[in-house]
Amino acid sequence: MDHSTAPTPTSEPHRLGALDALDDHAAFASRHIGIRTEDEGRMLEAIGAMTRTALIDAVVPQSIRRARPMALPPAAWEAEALAELRAIAAQNRLVKSFIGQGYHDTHKPGVILRNVIENPAWYTAYTPYQAEISQGRLEALLNFQTMVCDLTGMAIAGASMLDEATAAAEAMTLALRSLGTQAQSNRFYVADDVLPQTLDVVRTRARPLGIEVVTGPAEAAAEVDAYAVLLQYPGVTGVIRDLQPLIKAVHARGGLAIVATDLLALTLLAPPGEMGADICVGNSQRFGMPMGNGGPHAAFLATRDEFKRSMPGRLVGVSVDAHGAPAYRLALQTREQHIRREKATSNICTAQVLPAVVAGMYALFHGPAGLTRIASRVASYTAVLAAALRDLGCPPRHASAFDTLEIPTGERTAEIISAALAAGGNLRRASPTSVGITLDETTTRADVEMLYAVFASGRAPAALDWSRHDRCVAPLLPAALRRRSTFLTHPVFARHRSETQMLRYLRALADKDLALDRTMIPLGSCTMKLNATSEMIPITWPEFAHVHPYAPADQRAGYDILRRQLEAWLCEATGYAGDSLQPNAGSQGEYAGLLVIKAWHESRGDTGRDICLIPESAHGTNPASAQMAGLQVVVTRCDADGNVDLADLRAKCEQHAARLAAVMITYPSTYGVFEARVKELCDVVHAHGGRVYVDGANMNALVGVAAPGEFGGDVSHLNLHKTFCIPHGGGGPGVGPVCVVADLVPFLPGHATGGLGGASAVGAISAAPLGNAGVLPISWMYMRMMGPEGLRRATETAILSANYIAARLAGHYEVHFSGNVPGVAGGGVAHECILDLRPLKEATGGARGVSAEDVAKRLIDYGFHAPTLSFPVAGTLMVEPTESESLEELDRFCDAMIAIRAEVARIESGEWPPGDNPLKAAPHTAEALLKDDWPHPYTRAEAAYPLAALRRSKYWAPVGRVDNVWGDRNLSCSCPPLSAYETS
Repeated sequence: MDHSTAPTPTSEPHRLGALDALDDHAAFASRHIGIRTEDEGRMLEAIGAMTRTALIDAVVPQSIRRARPMALPPAAWEAEALAELRAIAAQNRLVKSFIGQGYHDTHKPGVILRNVIENPAWYTAYTPYQAEISQGRLEALLNFQTMVCDLTGMAIAGASMLDEATAAAEAMTLALRSLGTQAQSNRFYVADDVLPQTLDVVRTRARPLGIEVVTGPAEAAAEVDAYAVLLQYPGVTGVIRDLQPLIKAVHARGGLAIVATDLLALTLLAPPGEMGADICVGNSQRFGMPMGNGGPHAAFLATRDEFKRSMPGRLVGVSVDAHGAPAYRLALQTREQHIRREKATSNICTAQVLPAVVAGMYALFHGPAGLTRIASRVASYTAVLAAALRDLGCPPRHASAFDTLEIPTGERTAEIISAALAAGGNLRRASPTSVGITLDETTTRADVEMLYAVFASGRAPAALDWSRHDRCVAPLLPAALRRRSTFLTHPVFARHRSETQMLRYLRALADKDLALDRTMIPLGSCTMKLNATSEMIPITWPEFAHVHPYAPADQRAGYDILRRQLEAWLCEATGYAGDSLQPNAGSQGEYAGLLVIKAWHESRGDTGRDICLIPESAHGTNPASAQMAGLQVVVTRCDADGNVDLADLRAKCEQHAARLAAVMITYPSTYGVFEARVKELCDVVHAHGGRVYVDGANMNALVGVAAPGEFGGDVSHLNLHKTFCIPHGGGGPGVGPVCVVADLVPFLPGHATGGLGGASAVGAISAAPLGNAGVLPISWMYMRMMGPEGLRRATETAILSANYIAARLAGHYEVHFSGNVPGVAGGGVAHECILDLRPLKEATGGARGVSAEDVAKRLIDYGFHAPTLSFPVAGTLMVEPTESESLEELDRFCDAMIAIRAEVARIESGEWPPGDNPLKAAPHTAEALLKDDWPHPYTRAEAAYPLAALRRSKYWAPVGRVDNVWGDRNLSCSCPPLSAYETS
């Protein structure tokens, strides 16, 4: 990809040395990086290194070090960067959108904007794998699931999907998986009025799996030989058809019916579940999220109850805690890809949690009556416009409609689109001879009058007689398809009608959780660094937030500048020649990268190359991505030090030489190891005709120090929600750009609907051409403010901090896969270290002894989110401090871990029994500590305040340890009745 035309920010000449110290107050890197210069000496002394440079030289193999510094613009001050980005945003042109096609303008309730989207308590939280410190966001996700189930009429819904198109693609494979041997064919039928971007993504996903995608009229679904059909309700043309006869016919042939739908329309229309749909998908974007040039938005997938154990993604369920109280957690967690690996049904890891929270809160804020009013207004305005156009002799194509009209315009198509644009509105070119008009909750009477005038074009009065329409125009909803069932009947959707109530509810939920605004989140492989306020500010600017992804290109000029600059900077950081920002999660970046490799092989006639070698140390989603790309996974061993076993890899390359497509490695590995022979590994794979995929999940240990594109990688995906500061948002949004070497650039993802890509490009990966474009300003701001030196220093500091933790804890715990660096205390690690807790179990009672999970739960009492539990090695904790944590916070964590080790010693000595001690009972709730009865051999103070500092600042877990097994055996995934919270 040629970035030569990408505008690059210029900087003023370097200031005189005497002014540098005066200007340093504005240097962003000094505030982003938590370790002060004066702290480094103490940390290096503990590690046993003379300088930070000496430590990096010892830990990072010289063979992979960058040949030159990154050629990036020098660091800008925060105010400078914001002004520069504001000028770029101004290049976008805001025009009222009537394009529709799955994207709508919306009014965001201010209380949700300020207290969720702009609130670090929500956007800096991690995926809720640790249920006890995630009760707030889990409850919010349960609200979302309940909302989706109620509106769609389905039995069970997941906690969010990446976008409507990928949800439809997941439904396609879910249907085939569910039918199993009963599937009559591998043919998947897609109605021709499904959103075009959905069809693009479905075709991309189907191709490597051998699924044949056939399109045609929706009515033909009744006769076609297919294992499943995908229908749109309402269709992209606006038509509302009765799906029940079609679905019955599909079922009679043994097939399954998938319905893509609109949640707002379902407040007025009979839900697909009542028509017999098997799976329902769609997007919740119009429930309070801006268009953002395509994302992020929370899609959904809802199914019949019998499919629940095959559902992709995440599912929040209700369980009980150790005291019998209701508690939420992720249900059926064995589906998570880090566990299932090559047996995974999906590679979805990042969901869209923050947008799902927004959508659920939007439904709470408006309630069923409010949502119905909004939908009725949209439908009524649509009917008014249809009647007015009919009076003009421009009748819509369909008699039914909710929010969309398709108007046959013949030779006037271009003229009408141009006239609407001149009047301030974007219409959709539905075909060469018709235009589409979609209204939304922001549509005003003036908008309807403008559209009327555009079609009138001097042939009729330019003003509508609203009084006539107020008297006799009814929504164009077929009477037989009007909704008769109730929805959102749970009290939670009626309890928060005033802003005061809503504000307090959002605060109460946030208070239950641990996010980065409270504490370090030391999750290995997840890079939980703080997301600076200046990085977050631009995402709510109207020039970025209110852009439709299919608006004319000249209206998206600012986004194009942002895209080209960010792509160029990421290429410079990684050493690759080109990249695509389209993948809207790291998992999707993995998938895209493997499709690129596969397409390259096929372009050379090597259609039989279908083996993907994946070491034991690889990131958990890798095997699932390979399966989805149609590749066969072959696992290679690692040695005792955590390195890929090159002898085993070489043997398997030779064994599968004719079929070798790629190797997928994570570098540094998920074991926290910089493998010194990685270039040799790359050479071996290349010599056998394969390509090297370097998973960029751990790129925070490489930026400015080493570049995978230089040391032998052919493809990498990046996690902008890790290394480049897009916040995790409780488990999404994410961005997973895919970066490639020069000969693979032509194969980067295309997008037929968005007009992207050449003949060699793999298909669309996401619904929108630029994926989650709305959050890209965050990474732009981060890189622009850090500059090349700041980015390199961040990497070095992350490695320094990880080695400091390893050094401090080495005398108390075994640091697994370390010892490769002589003279470095703790053995030397990359940006993360693995603490092996398996010896504790045997020392404290064997099967009944202290487990890694017990330590993780006890850390909650100390005020910490636990490190990554039992991945990649069972019985361990993987710790990654990142560069944004201060020495005080690192020491607070180390003090907690050392204190917990002392508690374990009291169990070893027999002072506390193996089954009744602070670790087994953790976390301790305030309610449990205040009960009259205290049957434990340790004191309440030892339970609540194991360190004196906790008396000054204490996080109280809202629930005790959650019983996952009980929840899976008694699966409930919607809001529980209030009686569940009654106490005796």
